[in-house]
Amino acid sequence: MTAADTAPAPSFGAFVAASAAAGRLVVQPRMGFGDPGRMRAGLARTRAATAHTVGTLTVDSYTRVGDLAAARAAVAEDVPLNGYPIATHAPDTTRALLEGLHDDAFPVQVRHGSARPGTIIEALTAAGLTATEGGPVSYCLPYGRTPLRESVEAWARACELLAGTARPGTTPHLESFGGCLLGQLCPPGLLVATSVLECLFFAQYGLRSVSLSYAQQTDPGQDEEAVRALRRLAAEFLPAGVEHHVVLYTYMGVFPRTERGATRLLEASARLAVRSGAGRLIVKTAAEAHRIPTVEENVRALETAAAAAALAGPPEPAPTADGNGEVYEEARTLIETVLGLHPDISRALPAAFARGLLDVPFCLHPDNPGRSRGFIDPAGRLRWARTGAMPITADPAADATPLTADGLLTALHHVAGRYDDPWRPDDEEDGDGDGDGCDRPRAAPLTV
Repeated sequence: MTAADTAPAPSFGAFVAASAAAGRLVVQPRMGFGDPGRMRAGLARTRAATAHTVGTLTVDSYTRVGDLAAARAAVAEDVPLNGYPIATHAPDTTRALLEGLHDDAFPVQVRHGSARPGTIIEALTAAGLTATEGGPVSYCLPYGRTPLRESVEAWARACELLAGTARPGTTPHLESFGGCLLGQLCPPGLLVATSVLECLFFAQYGLRSVSLSYAQQTDPGQDEEAVRALRRLAAEFLPAGVEHHVVLYTYMGVFPRTERGATRLLEASARLAVRSGAGRLIVKTAAEAHRIPTVEENVRALETAAAAAALAGPPEPAPTADGNGEVYEEARTLIETVLGLHPDISRALPAAFARGLLDVPFCLHPDNPGRSRGFIDPAGRLRWARTGAMPITADPAADATPLTADGLLTALHHVAGRYDDPWRPDDEEDGDGDGDGCDRPRAAPLTV
């Protein structure tokens, strides 16, 4: 056993907390390569970026679905993969990849997308990593046909395994993907509620450091309200002693096709993160609409986001109990309804979907009721057209404009069109064309 094997692993959540205390937004790419040398180079460039960064090791699609034979064959035959096959490469290979990069100044998170993450958790912990993401709902319903109860059972075991790696100076970290369900056209109340519920699930199975996610949606004001609601609800519901922060995702739906539009949207997400008090931002690049981005494009996105965040000024004060907004009330109702079904959240979550008390719009998974629908109202906010059996209210105005196939396509391209349009400011109310509702200068993209 080497000194590296016994040294404490960097604590992901503590790094983000310290950065927030210093007034720095942490920015993170979605980077993943099959070749260890290329993956190491990507991490090195991320660490060296002119930004406050953490690293990402994104897992390949074969490993995500448990097809390790295909992953091994690809590695043996030197076939390019769309991510790092962490369960195929030996732990020593991954440790060598991380050596000299992964430390207290640069923690690394493994991102994957698996409803059955046990093998991935075993591989990342064997390599000395302690931070990952996902969830029993958010990495099940939109991603495949794994039964929800099986995903819940698998994630319970995975959480216990990850929690068991805790050592003095090291706190394993798990991020909920619940605020990113389907990427778009899901009103924020359900996203916020799912993220809180998944983090409660993580805490039930031993995790003491978590992050709650939210994906940038169609309206800056509504997004800021949602992130503030998420922060407040996390403080209200998570057990004492559970360290947590909010991670914002740059828009995950159809991305602008022009570099100018993509950059404007990325900058808007960075400002949103700062204004709303998120601790971390996961970026997208100007190449997202066309192909998998290069390392250089990822670094450029990190630096552009960091520059925009630096110009955004200090974050607003923490949310208080005064003035409950629509997103807060809706999310709280959903959370309390689910928690009222059973004291064991691993039983409450499947029961909620079975009864239709949680219902993800446009999600075709067999365990999702499929009776809810979201729509974009004339002001650009995401609202409910139908709520099925969920204990929340649909917008009566939705009846006047039923959703058609053409209407769905228009809604899916709403954000991309807004930011790509050279003649239309992103928010006519603030006049600076950045869509953030604040009249401040925009950050220029940095040349890398």
